Amino acid sequence: MTHRVLITGGAGFIGSHLADELLALGHRVRVLDSLEEQVHGEQGRRPDYLSPDVELQVGDVRDPDAVATALKGADSVVHLAARVGVGQSMYQVGDYVGVNDLGTAVLLQALIEKPVDRLVVASSMSIYGEGLYLDEEGRPADVGARPVEQLKAGRWEPVAPNGGTLTPVATPETHRPGLASVYALNKYVQERLSLIIGEAYNIPTTALRFWNAYGTRQALSNPYTGVLAIFASRLLNGKAPMIFEDGLQRRDFVHVDDVVQSCRLALTHEKAPGKVFNVGSGVSRSVQDVAAALAVAVGRPDIQPEITGRCRVGDIRHCFPDITLIRETLGFEPRVELSDGLAELSDWLSRQVAEDRVEQASRELACRGLSA
Repeated sequence: MTHRVLITGGAGFIGSHLADELLALGHRVRVLDSLEEQVHGEQGRRPDYLSPDVELQVGDVRDPDAVATALKGADSVVHLAARVGVGQSMYQVGDYVGVNDLGTAVLLQALIEKPVDRLVVASSMSIYGEGLYLDEEGRPADVGARPVEQLKAGRWEPVAPNGGTLTPVATPETHRPGLASVYALNKYVQERLSLIIGEAYNIPTTALRFWNAYGTRQALSNPYTGVLAIFASRLLNGKAPMIFEDGLQRRDFVHVDDVVQSCRLALTHEKAPGKVFNVGSGVSRSVQDVAAALAVAVGRPDIQPEITGRCRVGDIRHCFPDITLIRETLGFEPRVELSDGLAELSDWLSRQVAEDRVEQASRELACRGLSA
C-alpha cells in the first residue's frame, strides 16, 4: 500500500537516503527542509543527490504555516530536522533550542490537529552523557561528568566514587540520561515531547537514538557534522584529523543504510510505537582507530591523526550502544561492516571538494572557554 511520508530535514544526509529507500518501496515522499547554509552552502539550492521524485518544500520547521502545508496528505512523519553538534550548541543556544525544541513543538501542535499513522523522531546517543560502566565488583556505576580539573590534568578515564577502576560496557535504553550539553538536552526534549503527545493523541510514535552515523552525502564543510565527515574534510585537504583527549575514547559508528533500516522498521513494525531504541552497529571502536582506518581507505595512510590532548566542555569518554532491544523487538540487524562502509565513503570522497573549517570551529570553542 502506497503512503505519503513527510521527512522534516529530509534534504540532508540521513533524510535523503531514507527518501531513496521509501521511493524504492513505492511510497511518495515529501521533504520539508530550510536548506540551512551550514549544511547546504550559501546558494541554498536543492542538492543534486536528492531524488527528483522527492517533493521538496523549502521552509522552516518553526513556521506553523510551512509545517501545516507540508503535512497535507501525509500518512507518516519522520522528524529529522535539527541543528546538530554538541560544541556549537553550547554557544548558539537560541538557535539550537529554537530549531530543535520549538521546531518539534510546532510540528506536534500541527499533528494534534492533523494526526498521522506513524511518527518517528530522531534522537541521539548524546542524551546518555557517559555510557554505562561497571565497577570492580561488576556492579553498574553512576558516572557523572568528569571534573574539569581531572581533564586539565589529562586523566581521561572516569573513576568510581571510591577511586576504583571502571569498565565501560554497552549502554541500554534504560540507562539514566546525563544531559551534558544543550544539544543533548534538545534531543531528550524532542523525544519526550513526541512520545508524550503521541500517547495523548493516539499518534503511534517511536524515538530512535542514533549513534555516530556515517556515509555518503554528509556535509563535509560543516565542522559540527558527524566525526567521520569532519575527519574526511581534513584528509581531503591534506591535513591530519584532530582528535581530542588521547584518542582512546570508544564510540559506535553506524552506516547510514543501517540507520535507514531502523527508520523503515519504526515506520512499519507493529511493535515500534511507544518505544525508544538505540541504533548502532553493535561494535565499539576507539576514535583513533577509526580515524586511522579512514586515512587508509582514502589513500592517505601517511597522515596520522593528531592527538591534541585537549578536551571540550560536554564531551564524554566512552559511550556505545546495547542494540538488543531493537534487534529482538523490530528484527533490526546491522548489515554494513565498517571496512565496506569506509570503502564506499572513500569512493564518494574522491569526487568531493571540502572546505576545512575545523580549526575555525576549534577557535570558536577556545575563545569561549569551551575547550581546554
